[in-house]
Amino acid sequence: MLDHPLRRLYENPARILRPYVSEGMSVLDFGCGPGFFTLELARRVGTAGHVTAVDLQPGMLEKARQKLALAGLEGRVTFRAIRADAIGAGEAFDFALVFHVLHEVPDPARFLGELRSLLKPGRRALVAEPGFHVTRGEFAAALETARRIGFAAAPGPRILFSRSALLEA
Repeated sequence: MLDHPLRRLYENPARILRPYVSEGMSVLDFGCGPGFFTLELARRVGTAGHVTAVDLQPGMLEKARQKLALAGLEGRVTFRAIRADAIGAGEAFDFALVFHVLHEVPDPARFLGELRSLLKPGRRALVAEPGFHVTRGEFAAALETARRIGFAAAPGPRILFSRSALLEA
């Protein structure tokens, strides 16, 4: 289901990303998987922007790379395999997307601290978690951890079957 066409009916990348990503931005796609959101991120940042797509699984990165190549957008994206305990990006970002992966991170506090250090001041991350897998209480606890680290947290967009928040550095 990570890349199924029907997924666009309830998690439409263009609709979700439109308010947050624009031409010229530098964007982190954390846990990009097969590139479901990466493709739209690459379209939205345009030729002046750049996307860094990271994932634990090299096979997922290869699928995403192929998808971007078919669309002629591979020059806008850097693909990077990461370890489970660190993002490992050495640049600052205007926006980060953390979609349905925070609950899989071994140390959420450490991850959120690193994420905050990678966002330019005043910039945001969209965090979304699957509502069928992450309870309201678990999501609230993750947001409280983000606040303790120094993020300001606000409600995110409505995404069917998900819980979301915007974290501002």
